[in-house]
Amino acid sequence: GSVLLNASGALLHVVALRYGALTVVQPLGALTLVAAVPLGARLAGRRAGAAEWRGTALTLAGLAAILVAASGPAPDDALSAPEALAVAAVTVALMGTLAWPGARPGLRHATASGFASGVASALTQTVTVAAADRSVPVLSLQVAGVALLVAAFAAGGLLLSQTAYRGGLGAPLAVVTLANPLAAAVIGLALLGERLRGGPLGVVLALAGAGLASWGVVQLTRATPRPEAAARPEAASAGASRHAASAGAADEHPVAAVLALEPGSAAEEPALVPRRQEPGQLTAR
Repeated sequence: GSVLLNASGALLHVVALRYGALTVVQPLGALTLVAAVPLGARLAGRRAGAAEWRGTALTLAGLAAILVAASGPAPDDALSAPEALAVAAVTVALMGTLAWPGARPGLRHATASGFASGVASALTQTVTVAAADRSVPVLSLQVAGVALLVAAFAAGGLLLSQTAYRGGLGAPLAVVTLANPLAAAVIGLALLGERLRGGPLGVVLALAGAGLASWGVVQLTRATPRPEAAARPEAASAGASRHAASAGAADEHPVAAVLALEPGSAAEEPALVPRRQEPGQLTAR
């Protein structure tokens, strides 16, 4: 079911990229947070906390501000072959750095997944624009190479996201949701001629939205519960209580002291076996 849903979402995403700019289509992925945060909490057997709802609201509000400032016409430009290769090389280097073993692997893998998905979307838009405008033959080597890059980055982003979700859903998904439009926006603004609306005011609104969304992601990362860590102190205190109770019982009663011994800690007792009879001893026959 998960694969089918992801495939359906990918197909709809390709259609959206044909009619909308990267800076418009990518931020709409933040709508997944609305369903994923409460669903993830329910699957974990708990209720979503106030900090998680607050982080979700801040992230969505920030991305909405970016969406308003970035609204633009349908795409009419595509990445050239050298630009596509340069973007792919830089992205692979960033993904390798973020996937390197270290602290907080879930959030780093989520960031790498967001970058991979954003680049895959930019390359997908290149293929769709070339196919629609027929500026480049659909069966050309250039389109085939870009399509292979799309498949590689899409698969890599999916695997990295699944790795990131092992430590929870809310915080990694928020990081993916933020890194994805960020990478796509950089490509759209720098290489595809996309512009922010409203002039300087639009730039201020987009920066404010980015800051608000980033703060929302920080709130979600701090709100991620860790039930295993919380259970360990309770188990340790319970074990200490049992040890103290057994020690107290050992002081009060000698039988309790024997019962409180750990397995293998008591000294071995000699076995009671019949004594062998010596030669010449008178015995009853």
